[in-house]
Amino acid sequence: MAAASAPADSWAIELEKINKRFGAVHANKDIDLKVRRGTIHGIVGENGAGKSTLMSILYGFYTADSGTIRVNGEVAHITDSRHALALGIGMVHQHFMLVDNFSVLENVVLGAEDSGFIKPSLDRARRELDQLEREYELEVDPDAIIEDISVGQQQRVEILKALYRGAETLILDEPTGVLTPKEADDLFRVLETLRAQGKTVILITHKLREIMAITDYVSVMRQGEMVDTLKTSETNPEQLAELMVGRRVLLRVEKGPANPGKTLLEVQNLTVADDMGVVRVKDVSFSVRAGEIVGIAGVSGNGQSELLEAITGMRDQKSGKVLLNGNEMHLRGDDGAARARAGGLAHVPEDRQRMGLVTQFAEWENSILGYHNSPEYGGALLDIAAVKKQAAERIATFDVRPANINLKSSLFSGGNQQKIVLAREMERNPDVLVVGQPTRGVDIGAIEFIHNQIIKMRDAGKAILLVSVELDEIRSLADRILVMFDGTIVGEADPATATEGELGLMMAGIANKEAAE
Repeated sequence: MAAASAPADSWAIELEKINKRFGAVHANKDIDLKVRRGTIHGIVGENGAGKSTLMSILYGFYTADSGTIRVNGEVAHITDSRHALALGIGMVHQHFMLVDNFSVLENVVLGAEDSGFIKPSLDRARRELDQLEREYELEVDPDAIIEDISVGQQQRVEILKALYRGAETLILDEPTGVLTPKEADDLFRVLETLRAQGKTVILITHKLREIMAITDYVSVMRQGEMVDTLKTSETNPEQLAELMVGRRVLLRVEKGPANPGKTLLEVQNLTVADDMGVVRVKDVSFSVRAGEIVGIAGVSGNGQSELLEAITGMRDQKSGKVLLNGNEMHLRGDDGAARARAGGLAHVPEDRQRMGLVTQFAEWENSILGYHNSPEYGGALLDIAAVKKQAAERIATFDVRPANINLKSSLFSGGNQQKIVLAREMERNPDVLVVGQPTRGVDIGAIEFIHNQIIKMRDAGKAILLVSVELDEIRSLADRILVMFDGTIVGEADPATATEGELGLMMAGIANKEAAE
């Protein structure tokens, strides 16, 4: 391995022959990993490759079945996260561990009070926090309430929490998943400052562009094993993708120009509330034409989910209209989704396990969910033989692995579960396809396949509405981009000309490029 040639005292972290099993699943298999002190070290791998399990062992969430951990050259038997913190290892989780109605200062101190009296702890923490903010360029108002600050600021609080507790090695798990492009750039500057100050950063991410932009070394995992560790300057995204998957992968989306036809989906002045009655979609209007992909970009939580649910009949709208092929769809009520399907709209939901599948059903049963009363399946008397025949054909067409229609859907990987849902919806030959987060938690090889299927539907004259928090995915697939912020459409952009910076400003609430200037 390229990184293993340094002197012994250069390693902040050394993992040797780490093994971890969960029942029959061998999550980590004889893993060796060395992380050089004062560097940013990336760990990449497909969904289920074992990278999060490995870092959870290092941070004390799990205990390895066998193997050795060394921290700064000393053998460490890490039993829990407090022990890891005592050894100088901190972790910023993908989903932040903050108390929303506490202040920044209170969150930093929580669990690290130095006496039974809170005021002396807060006073000392305020002084230390001020020093940490200046030293690492992590400015944030210590008296701000967590729920009132941006996601990017909340992430800074998590980093400050770890530094306040003495972290010398910082693990970040998918840190840019909920950030705008500008917030991601700000994070990278913070990480560079941490490195310059001698801290060690371990970055778990599936975004190869980020690996190339910020890391010094990168380790690749596949199916629970460590495949290779490389100097980032001596590799490229194509090589890393091939190491992750075990075969060559096309990273870019190949598509010709769109040929838009008539409007097939039209949304007029749609207003939608969430389960608590809070309005999440505010007077939204747009249209999608035959033969085009309209992508909706935005940071998660800005109304995209409620918008999709209302359009597809899964959530009642407060006001507004949804028209399909010029006909208003009456989607309110428990059977709204069924009426949408009957009108020619297919839906790949954002959460395949909660809304797209019954995971304890066999694959063949899931292959007709929502369409089980169709005459082609025998109507009230289900023709199981016909359903299974069709399921087997779709498994072959969409390369679902393993090719077993009787296997419970819970036993398929995330990427193959997504293919099951895609096959069910796409093969109905709908006029309109609504897709939420098409490749969330999907392996890089399956991403290539899914993107190609979406392009094929567009080229067949279908109207496609695509929602994704992955800006690269939106820019690659969409023919037009709409940006949502705080429940409204704040701008429209041409993916061929719009820069990431322009889109990022809109995602942060600036309505158009002129306003940004």
